[in-house]
Amino acid sequence: MAARKSPLFDTATTLGKIVAFLGISALAGVLAAGLLVPVAAAAGTGATASIDFFEELPAELERGALAQPSTIVAADGSLIATLYEENRQPITLDQVSKPMIDALISIEDYRYYDHGGVDIEGVLGAIASNLSSDTTRGASTLTQQFVTNVLIDEANRNDETAVYSGNKTVGDKLREMKLAIAVEKEMTKDEILEGYLNIVQFSGTSYGVQAASQYFFGVDAIDLTIPQSALLAGVVNGPTYYSPTENPERALERRNLVLGAMLEHGKITQEEYDAAVATDLGLNLTPTLSGCVGAEQAPYYCDYVTHLIMNDPAYGETMEDRQDTLYRSGLTIRTTLDSRVQAAAQTAVVETANPDTTDGRVGHTMTSLDPKTGNILSMAQNTRYDPAEGQGNTVLNFNVDEFDNADSSKPLGGGGGFQPGSTYKPFTVAAWLEDGRSLNTVVNGSKRTYPQGDRWRASCAPGGNFEIFEDDGYTPQNYGDINYRNTTVLEGLAQSFNTITMSSARELDLCRIRDIGFDLGVHDAKRTDGEEGRFNFRPASLIGGGGEAAPLSMATAYSGFANDGIVCTPRALTEVTAVDGTSYPVPPVTCDRKISADVAHGVNTATQEVMKTGSGSVLQYGGIPMAGKTGTNDARSQTWFMGYNSGMVTASWIGNWQGEGENSGLGGLQIGGQVYPEIDGSLIAAPSWARFMQQIPGLYVGEPFANPPARMLAYGQSVNGNQNNPARPGRPGNGTTGTGGTGTGGVLGGTPGGNIGNTIPNNGGNG
Repeated sequence: MAARKSPLFDTATTLGKIVAFLGISALAGVLAAGLLVPVAAAAGTGATASIDFFEELPAELERGALAQPSTIVAADGSLIATLYEENRQPITLDQVSKPMIDALISIEDYRYYDHGGVDIEGVLGAIASNLSSDTTRGASTLTQQFVTNVLIDEANRNDETAVYSGNKTVGDKLREMKLAIAVEKEMTKDEILEGYLNIVQFSGTSYGVQAASQYFFGVDAIDLTIPQSALLAGVVNGPTYYSPTENPERALERRNLVLGAMLEHGKITQEEYDAAVATDLGLNLTPTLSGCVGAEQAPYYCDYVTHLIMNDPAYGETMEDRQDTLYRSGLTIRTTLDSRVQAAAQTAVVETANPDTTDGRVGHTMTSLDPKTGNILSMAQNTRYDPAEGQGNTVLNFNVDEFDNADSSKPLGGGGGFQPGSTYKPFTVAAWLEDGRSLNTVVNGSKRTYPQGDRWRASCAPGGNFEIFEDDGYTPQNYGDINYRNTTVLEGLAQSFNTITMSSARELDLCRIRDIGFDLGVHDAKRTDGEEGRFNFRPASLIGGGGEAAPLSMATAYSGFANDGIVCTPRALTEVTAVDGTSYPVPPVTCDRKISADVAHGVNTATQEVMKTGSGSVLQYGGIPMAGKTGTNDARSQTWFMGYNSGMVTASWIGNWQGEGENSGLGGLQIGGQVYPEIDGSLIAAPSWARFMQQIPGLYVGEPFANPPARMLAYGQSVNGNQNNPARPGRPGNGTTGTGGTGTGGVLGGTPGGNIGNTIPNNGGNG
């Protein structure tokens, strides 16, 4: 009966104090089963029920894989971005400095190596102290804290409500204590300590001692000094309350308390203590930024990659599951990005249209891919990847479609595409060649009106024809409303004469022109109905206004020319593995023939002429043989340059990403600190591409393009030609422009003479 008169146990009021202490304690685990049952029995509250309750508690701690950051890396292994909900870098105990271990044990559980998971002596001392004073001293061991952190991690992973120390019931604490005893039977002390050091939170998103060491001091955990270790050991008791960044004075006081505990328990000498407390916090904040906002390079490519994974059911059945996989599974996401090409592209777009000196409506991108594999080599954009409002800030990726395969449930974060202007014209040339015609056929380039009711062959239209429906007919014009003359299809493309494109298309199937573009990869970037939309087949669409294409789509289409008529599906992922060894499927290299090799070779011949005598002839891009095409839409709000060889295709776009219409033109807007009265593809987009190429000499030079069949270079007169003054072909020679009536032929077999005269690059075309 003497025990019943103990000041700890002899009254219901005292027991009430004990229970109240259990309910409000900010520290976990103040009772062991061996203690609670006698208390319950002595108080007459039903020992049997208490014993049954304790026996029914779980006796095994279920530990899932700890959340770890995922990394996206370029083809060379360089970091693109780190993605995480919890920044954690698991390490082994031998990778933690001795002062860190000593500091933690000294302040949190100095009898750690003497107890079996629950420190009964500490529990009794805490109860006595808290009942005799206003303190709330805790007695939770490191093992119990490890259990608590595991339970919180498990709850967070399963989208359940986590129970933190300040909210624990008696049942919660009993469960924690029983699990701590079980853990001590399953794991060694060093294993528990290692687990604790890897799971515990040190700051808002820094979990584990390695991530905390890197964040607060920029060092590895093995290199932590005595004062650094003491600071971190103090922080775990309250990552926000003792935050060195938010509450530095409180953190310093806590650190010195830890140093005092280390001195008291013989872990440091008096001299070491005196030296440590004399120092300041010594912070060297080195944050690991999460997500594409903090990308080391290529933030918009990072965004594209994350969308690909979030849209793929291989990473989880639901979007929430995929997000967990992406941000918690420690994925290593290896990609196709070439950091050298990306750096050059990013430099070019920022030098051309720096967001600080460029109107916020103006976007500029540079997208490159390998035509032999479809591997995306770069995805640069002049804007800052930042969701905050501000000039030059946006998370919209102008390089890609709005949705993946036009599926509205699979967003890509894209800008929805832009009118491609005259970069669409090579598809008319492809259809011309496919129809058995020659590049050196002379067609009617005069300014003329196609009257209302004029029929154009269009096999996909009702009745197989398209009729001009405008009351006053359709009158295509060249740039500047000049340079109307008969010339070859070849020069018509080189000089981007709209009337030559129209005259060629008038003899073809409009639907076939559209379908060639679609087959190669051009589609409406805004579609949401699950079907990648084809462009309009109206005649006016053939000079670039029939739809809105993303730069990646245009690069894909031109890769069909570069790769002998074979198109490889764009790909960004090469390997994805999780930290637990799980490997996820990635798209293989997938290539299909879309046009014949001969047709591709013929188009390449024409686009090479753009670089020799057309809008590309003034570009200084390093002397590598290239093909290309400029493009500008009617409103002059979207301008392009497509530059390519057999090794790499690049789409350079600069335009108004905030809308179309009469007042959307780039003229008058500040771009890179300059204002231009009128802009076309040859003025900014093309020189920016040349600046890009100058930075990567020797990369992706490819093999020379094959020559087309001789029939594709034969001279002839189109039935649609000018009947009054037909031009005559010149003979083969070394020149590039016609002179008088005979001309001096060029490297392609001669440019026609007649009334052509000396040509002026990009003077009269549509960009």
